[in-house]
Amino acid sequence: MAEAERIIGTPDTPEGAGVEPEQSASPVSGSEGQESTEARPRGKRRIAVLFAVAVFAYALDLVSKMIVVAKLEHHAPIEIIGDWLKFEAIRNAGAAFGVGEAFTVIFTVIAATVIVVIARLARKLYSLPWAFALGLLLGGALGNLTDRIFRSPGVFQGAVVDFIAPKHFAVFNLADSAIVCGGILIVLLSFRGLDPDGTVHKD
Repeated sequence: MAEAERIIGTPDTPEGAGVEPEQSASPVSGSEGQESTEARPRGKRRIAVLFAVAVFAYALDLVSKMIVVAKLEHHAPIEIIGDWLKFEAIRNAGAAFGVGEAFTVIFTVIAATVIVVIARLARKLYSLPWAFALGLLLGGALGNLTDRIFRSPGVFQGAVVDFIAPKHFAVFNLADSAIVCGGILIVLLSFRGLDPDGTVHKD
């Protein structure tokens, strides 16, 4: 009886019971692979910031010029802070702040070249401050280039709409302001030794 209970009551051990399944572990990627994987999305984010800033600056400049042409051109200037700051519509065939009115086509080519250079540089952009600076520069250049192409007297010879008129200073627009701010930021970043790819060098 005891022999029968021993035979009946003891279940057969399943084949392979007690043996833990093998766990396959994939090799861990090296530090170089991790850095390159992290760099790609980070670079894409910087490029997204660049173009977001550029679109914002461009849209702001475009809308402001449309309002100025519709509401202010051929009308008396609007005093903002007495004689110190006015809004006055002026057509400028030269560069920023009315410089070089005889070289409209040349300034148009320069603006187009700046846009191409920034677009090519964006592929190696990993610095957030540089993204802001280049975005301002790109948005401002696009704003004034749009005037050069689409405004009278003709394609690539169009006069830029300026309207911000401080006392004892040249009349300018928001695109000029974006270009100047972007340029100043680039100078400061270069002075600090920060490159567009995010590296810092000491001279």
